[in-house]
Amino acid sequence: MVIFKQNRCIALLVGVILVCFSAISLMSSEGAAKGKNTVQWNDPQPKGQAAASTQTSTILLRTNSTSKPMLYTTAANLVQIQKLRQTVEWISPKKLKLPSAAVKTDILRQKAAVVKTTPPVAQQAPKKAAAKGSQTVNTKNTAIQQHPPTKLFFSRTKLLSQEQRGQATWSYAVSEEDLLLLQKIVMAEAEGEPYQGKVAVANVVLNRLRSANFPDTIYEVIYQKSQFSPVANGRLKRVKPNEDSIKAVAAALSGTKAVTDDTYFFLSLTLAQDLTVHHSRQYAKTIGNHTFYK
Repeated sequence: MVIFKQNRCIALLVGVILVCFSAISLMSSEGAAKGKNTVQWNDPQPKGQAAASTQTSTILLRTNSTSKPMLYTTAANLVQIQKLRQTVEWISPKKLKLPSAAVKTDILRQKAAVVKTTPPVAQQAPKKAAAKGSQTVNTKNTAIQQHPPTKLFFSRTKLLSQEQRGQATWSYAVSEEDLLLLQKIVMAEAEGEPYQGKVAVANVVLNRLRSANFPDTIYEVIYQKSQFSPVANGRLKRVKPNEDSIKAVAAALSGTKAVTDDTYFFLSLTLAQDLTVHHSRQYAKTIGNHTFYK
């Protein structure tokens, strides 16, 4: 204190320094609270004046914005964040609903159905060819049933088909009477037998016709003494051929064989009274209730 009283200049200097420190402290606290937003503005001056002046003509202007409380600022930030979230949510995967697994499965099934209903031409061609082949066979069978061959071709050991006629050693012309007799003997002998059994009976008659050990006509083969029981008991004259018997005879005349060409005998073991054939001939085949022998 004595020093300050003796030298007032020193006291004045100390006071100025304290005031400066206080001002600096206030300015720094105010800047931290408010924040500064300055804009640099260049004063448009003529080139002459700019050259004469040694200081820059830059003016820093403070914005007129006033400081806002921290609560207000936080609320504003929250609003902006919410807006951003809404924008992101607008294009989120939840909004873009992808097809579910069930929908995908239905789509695949529909595509598979389309593929199945429209097969390629390469796959359709074999099916069409097979269908045409079956139609051709059915048409041929129908034609044979309606118009069986009227001429048979034989070799020394078998009945030949119409396509094998070039190998024939002799032929036989089938009359309408022969055809009817064949149908009636098949009906009389195998009425309750399966279709193959009917064809086999017709085969036996034709095998006898071919063989040198039996007569040379269908009529004589059927009416040979003690050979077919329906001839002896008169049933042959009473029967009327059914559809299966007619088909079986037509098939046999066309070359269908249910038994081999060397089969000449057949009988029903449960009905036959004479079993000489069973004991003396070689067994060939059993179809239904009939047993066939060579």
